[in-house]
Amino acid sequence: MQHLLKPDDFSRHDESDDAQFYLTPRIVAHIDEKAQAIVTDIIRRYTQADTSILDLMSSCYSHLPVDIRYKEVIGLGMNKEELEVNTQLTSFVVQDLNKRPALPFADATFEAVLNTVSVQYLIQPIEVFREVSRVLKPGGVSIVSFSDRMFPTKAVRIWHEGDNEEHIALVRQYYVQAGGFQRVRIERHIAPSSTWFWRGHDPVFTVIGFRTA
Repeated sequence: MQHLLKPDDFSRHDESDDAQFYLTPRIVAHIDEKAQAIVTDIIRRYTQADTSILDLMSSCYSHLPVDIRYKEVIGLGMNKEELEVNTQLTSFVVQDLNKRPALPFADATFEAVLNTVSVQYLIQPIEVFREVSRVLKPGGVSIVSFSDRMFPTKAVRIWHEGDNEEHIALVRQYYVQAGGFQRVRIERHIAPSSTWFWRGHDPVFTVIGFRTA
């Protein structure tokens, strides 16, 4: 059952200009190494060599598989210094999707669009997902991965109020309401709690949308 989305669902504790919040570069990964490897494996399984990739809300790491040579990888993010040190990007654009959700790319430009551990910060998610559908080639894939980490003051209210399964349902709803996606697939990667004999990892949840062919 879909949640009736309301403007207040996308309010935040900190409504100050996002440009100020992201002004200082954070040259760190936002999930642990095992979770990063899971994200990389997911991207490997759903992307192919010699294709064009858009990494939305990108930063200093894109977690792309190093054994696949892509045609181009364009990052779109908030902090120029973070994007400059991302060696997997072939080019980048600095843009605040919360101010301007329209993507500066032509229709049907990319085979894949990624959004890794950042979907919880979108205040206009339907508009952004609609744009993702537009810039994807027919049959292209959108890969949205997230964990249970976040910058709490910048995550939207509806994200704070939901658990992991509700987050999955919410992202799936974004695809459905945006339109242009023929099916949605869900992956859950949850390790057992850390014990003396098992070191767990950050959970990874991925909601994958396939552009209508």
